[in-house]
Amino acid sequence: METVATSKGQVVIPSKIRKQLGIKDGTYLQIDVNAATRQIILTPVTREYIRSLRGRYKGKGLMKALMEEKKREREL
Repeated sequence: METVATSKGQVVIPSKIRKQLGIKDGTYLQIDVNAATRQIILTPVTREYIRSLRGRYKGKGLMKALMEEKKREREL
């Protein structure tokens, strides 16, 4: 499937893909770039995605860093 970027850099994810991945209004998307292949990788941050990460970063202090980042975002 193909889509077109607007002048603001916005793209529309086709409904078939949104349904397949559980992307709904308000779903956050994690954006990664693979510089070697020049690919943009979008990962929907859904409950299933969060569950898949449980225990992966245990003991690394990431929750504290995430909470501090969210606090800074709210202050802007």
